[in-house]
Amino acid sequence: MIFLGEIAAFVAALLWSVNAIVLSEALARVGSFNVNIGRLFFASIFLLLTIILFSLPVNLYWQQYFYLILSGIVGLVIGDLGMLKSYQIIGPRLGMLMMSFVPSISVVLAYIFLDEVLTLSQIFGIIITSLGLAIVILQKKPISERFHFTIQGGFYGLIAAVGQAVGLIFAKEAFNYAEMDEFVAAFVRIIFSLILLVLLGRFLGLSKNPIRVFKDDRKALKLIIWGAILGPYLGITASLIAISNTNVGIASTLMATVPILMLPISKFYYKEKLTLFSIFGTIVAVVGIAVIFLF
Repeated sequence: MIFLGEIAAFVAALLWSVNAIVLSEALARVGSFNVNIGRLFFASIFLLLTIILFSLPVNLYWQQYFYLILSGIVGLVIGDLGMLKSYQIIGPRLGMLMMSFVPSISVVLAYIFLDEVLTLSQIFGIIITSLGLAIVILQKKPISERFHFTIQGGFYGLIAAVGQAVGLIFAKEAFNYAEMDEFVAAFVRIIFSLILLVLLGRFLGLSKNPIRVFKDDRKALKLIIWGAILGPYLGITASLIAISNTNVGIASTLMATVPILMLPISKFYYKEKLTLFSIFGTIVAVVGIAVIFLF
């Protein structure tokens, strides 16, 4: 299918846009560590059921397991915890700004480790798209005035950006080694990340008993289930389809359009007024995406 990877990247971005609102509600109730554990737990169940129902092939080479496990540890354990912490400290607007560095980091890493070479027009499109993202994020007023940039929040945001970029590189290596199903790949990434998170939570005392936490807060449980469906289950699977069918730099750029896609969602959900800068940034980003697609 033509542009399968690029379309999958857009789908992932759309899913993550809606998921950002769901996660922000859950974070305020049970904290970042419990949110991460809960969503990965339910996502692993959904993925396992999908694998069983559709009899998906699960025979992978040990090298693929190795790369997928590394991808999950770096991207889902380290990266996502950094992302959630940055959202808590500096808010979603500035947290997204830090995540907009992912495409640039991915391109450099893919060039060094995967020998992926982008054309000048594709590089130009990535730059234009990133510029549009920066315009939208920098001018957009935060939902709550209590959020402001701090070194600690910026540090967690940088961890999130590097973690996601490196996680994509490891996942791409697994797909490059041999063909495999994206749902199976997502399950492997998530289940080992979940096990590590639970062990870390118990050993370091970062998390209470998750069963007790969600039993006491049923609304948080519903939010986590939706977060699992939109994010780790469908979103991560779509992102793996994207990187397995197109260059990492292109996929990560298109997946980084979450702030753009959140504009209409924010207008509907938070009743925010769209500014001229947000509209201009959106147009710039769309032009950049068109350059990536068409040239």
